Amino acid sequence: MKLNHIHHVAIICSDYERSKRFYTEVLGMAVVREKYRSERNSWKCDLAVNGLYQIELFSFPNPPERVSKPEARGLRHIAFEVDNLDDVVAELQSKGIEVEPIRSDETRDNKRFTFIADPDGLPVEFCEV
Repeated sequence: MKLNHIHHVAIICSDYERSKRFYTEVLGMAVVREKYRSERNSWKCDLAVNGLYQIELFSFPNPPERVSKPEARGLRHIAFEVDNLDDVVAELQSKGIEVEPIRSDETRDNKRFTFIADPDGLPVEFCEV
C-alpha cells in the first residue's frame, strides 16, 4: 500500500457559525464549499489551507463533548506548519486568542511550537519550520 498524503481532517463543532468564523477569520482558511444537509440537521463546510482542501467542519445536533484535553483516546490535535512562529503568535494575540508559551521539541531538532484552542477546546498546534 502506498499512501500519498493526508486527504483531510474532520472536525465536529458545537456552534457552527462560531467555529466557521474561527477557522476562516482567525486562522485564515478559505471556504471551498458549504452545504446544509437537512436530513441530518447538519452543516458541512470544506476549508482550504493555502489553497489545499484539508478540513471538513461539521455541525450535528448535541454532539458529545471530548472526554479530556489532548490525552483522550482518538485524534490528539491538529497541527499547522508555519514559517515564523513569533509572527503567528502576535497575530493570534491581536485577535484575542490565548496562546500557550512557545516550547521546543528535542525530538524535532528543537523546532519551536505552540498551541491554542478552537472554540470547542480542540487543541490546535503551530509548528515552525
